[in-house]
Amino acid sequence: MTTLQAPDTPFLALDVDRVDANIARLRQHLDLLGTPLRLHVKTAKSVDVAARAFGGGTGPITVSTLAEAEYFADAGWTDILYAVGLDPHKLPRAQALVERGVDLTMLLDSITQADALVQHCRTHGVTIPALIEIDCDGHRGGIRPDSADLIPIGRRLADAGCLRGVLDHAGESYFATTADDQRAAAGVERVTVLDAADRLRQADFACPVVSVGSTPTAHATAELTGVTEVRAGNFVFFDLVMAGIGVCRVADLALSVVVTVIGHHGNEGIFTDGGWMATSRDRGTAQQAVDQGYGLVADIDGVLIPDLLMVGASQEHGVLSIRPGSSRRLPHLPIGTRLRILPNHACATAAQHSRYLVHHGGSTDVVSQWPRHNGW
Repeated sequence: MTTLQAPDTPFLALDVDRVDANIARLRQHLDLLGTPLRLHVKTAKSVDVAARAFGGGTGPITVSTLAEAEYFADAGWTDILYAVGLDPHKLPRAQALVERGVDLTMLLDSITQADALVQHCRTHGVTIPALIEIDCDGHRGGIRPDSADLIPIGRRLADAGCLRGVLDHAGESYFATTADDQRAAAGVERVTVLDAADRLRQADFACPVVSVGSTPTAHATAELTGVTEVRAGNFVFFDLVMAGIGVCRVADLALSVVVTVIGHHGNEGIFTDGGWMATSRDRGTAQQAVDQGYGLVADIDGVLIPDLLMVGASQEHGVLSIRPGSSRRLPHLPIGTRLRILPNHACATAAQHSRYLVHHGGSTDVVSQWPRHNGW
């Protein structure tokens, strides 16, 4: 058995006990509300992590790339939502997944995309269902429920047997800093997508799927009547952005990057071998009440070192220093000391790596290595 002290740094360490606790927390919440989880796998991109959300088996998932869809399909997952707007050029890959038995759902928000999907399906004799993306907060894609395009899109899809329902995503909830604001975002998310579903049904189109989801709203919502599924993914690991808006505690973060001290800059900074290629350049806490730099710093056992932050990053170098305004002194950390960096954004940090070294909380023993799948 190896430990977190053995492999070359930098690498990802994953506390499986925290993963399981994070999954159980959301599962229990959604079970009380009677709405199933469609796990978003874009954070972990790992069959091993995703299976823990389904009792070791498979279940409905959301992907952000067709590469994820293909990877999970290879492992026997068959209920997959590709929740990124349709690029017609990718339809042959989508068709290949459908033809191998995957129930793949696409996402679109324009007449142009709907026409491309319908034409492809008719030309190739295949049915690829789609959800219409609804904009609930102006954060990203989608159309408003009262858009003049909603019914024409629905008609095109329904006539080809491709209309499956509607979807929205409360992206602005990631900037909601209070529990009340997060509940409000969850409420807007729900009523907006239900409005779109009702308009389609009033036009005589079936709308069996009503899909909502983000990690903040999934935890904050108290009402899911009319919603058929909740999508969330970051919650399996959580990160400092989620802790910064109160969705979780720092103690819930399951993911860290193990780095090694490789030098010092007098009494001002400590250099590690973990730069942005290991942790990403994400500075998601910079606009929050507490700026966590590029990440908090813990010792190899996971114990936070007070007021020590990763404050700088070049490609292969990380810079650690004391939080601005603190009266603490830089700790004595000799060359060769192993540390753990807690990330701002788990999705971005995990994407820098190809595997997780899995351990249990309170132990540095590595009990398994789980691969993850990057790329598009």
